[in-house]
Amino acid sequence: MKRYRIIIGVLVLGLVFGTSLGLAADKTYTLRFTTVAAPTQPIVKGMEKFAEVADKLSGGKIQVKVFHSGQLANQKTSLLGIMKGTIDMSIDASASWFADMADYPEIGVLEVAYLYRDLDHMYRVLLGPIGQEYWDTLAKKSNLRVLDVWYLGTRELNFIEEVGVVKSPSDLKGVKLRMPNAEAWLDVGRALGAKPTPLGFGEVYMALKTGTIDGQDNPLPTDYAQKFYEVTKYIVLTDHMIGYVTPTINEKLWQGMPDEYKVYIKKALEVARNYSNYLILDQEADLLGRFQTEYGMKVVVPDKQAFMDHAQQYYSQGKFDERWGAGMYSKIQNVK
Repeated sequence: MKRYRIIIGVLVLGLVFGTSLGLAADKTYTLRFTTVAAPTQPIVKGMEKFAEVADKLSGGKIQVKVFHSGQLANQKTSLLGIMKGTIDMSIDASASWFADMADYPEIGVLEVAYLYRDLDHMYRVLLGPIGQEYWDTLAKKSNLRVLDVWYLGTRELNFIEEVGVVKSPSDLKGVKLRMPNAEAWLDVGRALGAKPTPLGFGEVYMALKTGTIDGQDNPLPTDYAQKFYEVTKYIVLTDHMIGYVTPTINEKLWQGMPDEYKVYIKKALEVARNYSNYLILDQEADLLGRFQTEYGMKVVVPDKQAFMDHAQQYYSQGKFDERWGAGMYSKIQNVK
């Protein structure tokens, strides 16, 4: 009799457990996915593709609502919202933001001037063992779970007419270069030789127009989408950063999802990443000519090696080894 009680108990537990799995798999998730980017920008198109694919893969169980142009939050408040659980997902953040917002200075090394040789190198780092270790630590420290890495474009310098032609770091002395208000980003401005000026993304256009700042740095598709060509004259091809953004979700929300839902989300993000990356690369190939012929901008080819040497010297300061760990800048640069 005791044996039969044990068998019945096991069967009941199995039935309850199986039912709970079924209920979890039947649950519908509605995820609010936010960005400050304009609806015409490739990453927003990518976010919409993610929503479409996640819906199809999950049979309608994963619904993604895309909020663009800062409708739901700005870059800083979106991260705070994810950490608190009041916002589900954002795509605006990257390592520099995490360094400040999550009190995780070590991760800032993943987003500094002249770190990555090319896009393939960046992905080998950020989607490989080095990146995964940083992302896992970030999740434990902050409730922020990085799910993927999307190419944002190669960042170039962009100046108002009064600045004139910039060829080397010495030409940037005293130039007010807008940077996001995070210490790692301000260091990028200093590494280039400029006077970094912290400013929210939504304020950049008017600040350029009024001369509050002298310039900004962004990938060409972002310059185009935000119409910075209307208020600037020069694009300087420093190629100083391979920009990226990270689709990020609330860690508790992520861990509470059924495993099959996580697979659907990761696969949908991969499809969307490739779509967004393609759109950005295609735009980059087209925009330089358009900026010159259609909008009268001047494209400057600087002494890129001088900028690289200046950045290398700047990041050789002891404070960066203390912040990131000894030799991490060079270690990442040398990843094969």
